[in-house]
Amino acid sequence: MYPMLKPALRRAWRGRNTVQFGVTPAHAVTLGPLDIATGSFLELLDGTRGLPLLHEEARALDLPERHVDLLLGRLAEAGLLDDPRSAGAEAEALRRQAEVMDRQRPDLASLSVVRPEPGAGLRRMAARRAMAVQVRGAGRVGASIASVLSGAGVGHVEVLDGGRAEPWDVAPAGLPPASVGERRDVAARRLVRRSAPGPAPRRVRTDGTVAGRAGTGTAGAAPAGAGAGADPVGSAGRPGLSLVVVAPRDGLAVYAPVADAAGSWIASGTPHLYAGVMEATGVVGPLVLPGGTGCAGCLQLHRADRDPQWPRMLAQWRSGRRAAVQACDLGLATAVAGLAAAHALAFLDGDLPVSTGVRWEAALPLLDWRSDPIDPHADCSCGAAGGAKGERASGGVPAQDTMAG
Repeated sequence: MYPMLKPALRRAWRGRNTVQFGVTPAHAVTLGPLDIATGSFLELLDGTRGLPLLHEEARALDLPERHVDLLLGRLAEAGLLDDPRSAGAEAEALRRQAEVMDRQRPDLASLSVVRPEPGAGLRRMAARRAMAVQVRGAGRVGASIASVLSGAGVGHVEVLDGGRAEPWDVAPAGLPPASVGERRDVAARRLVRRSAPGPAPRRVRTDGTVAGRAGTGTAGAAPAGAGAGADPVGSAGRPGLSLVVVAPRDGLAVYAPVADAAGSWIASGTPHLYAGVMEATGVVGPLVLPGGTGCAGCLQLHRADRDPQWPRMLAQWRSGRRAAVQACDLGLATAVAGLAAAHALAFLDGDLPVSTGVRWEAALPLLDWRSDPIDPHADCSCGAAGGAKGERASGGVPAQDTMAG
């Protein structure tokens, strides 16, 4: 071990014998009582010394070996110690890629705060590189989500959309002005590649063949028959997807998603997250865990229960011509994309964000985010009403890590 105090947590003495690590209540930890010698020893925990050398220098401070071991144990238990060298072979290979690590140091620092155990942040960062996410839509919201996920280290980000980019698709975190008139799938592929911090390892398919290098990103065109204004959210996801993010340019397909479009994801157990903007209202969620949480079909049935006229109006909205440009404020679209990407990353890292089975909505101009739980509906064919809410289809996820404040 080469233990180091997590540098992302700022330290301050609360008094003569108590140290606080961290500023914000969510992750702040206090440690005490500490004498002067122990306080001096803390300065030695910078990741450059192994245990033998630490014990040797502790003796020079008149600190017994048992005292040092107990202190290190308390620090590790409180989530204050890191040790990148203990993160494993894949993480070590990533750590040696200086250019990639320089891009991702803020992300790694954040993971080290969220993940208490030593080396966990680097392990999570390495794990992201092997994950595959499919984003359905390359408008202001979808392209920005894809860009953030790629930049955050997700190694395989695929964007599906059809038609050619329009001027109103352009966004600072999404498609650039130069992409106007270009096929959306081509522009999205270039965006994902440009956003990636470095090339990801090649993916090995289940048949043993090697897929293309994912660090370049991949993007697909819309299915046959999807026009320039359509958003392909119904084609079956390919095997191996960790998550599908449904962010179509038509906000109605997120606000009132077509249940049948998610049928293949429900059948294959593929988690999927909805995000978009509908008439100046931002929507993030629900994150659907097939068989465990309410899905698009459950949402549709609950709405019909509350408002018998909803199906009639929805049929008219879906069948009507959409000649007008969507009401999609750039600031709101960017906020939705950032929040959706953060929720997606939390899920990929092994947690269940608050969008799990819940829709979050905020409307301009006040932007008051409100939650709307989507409970499983007994009449929905997804089967979630009889399943365990809050678990992945593959058998659950680790409990969220907590730190004492």
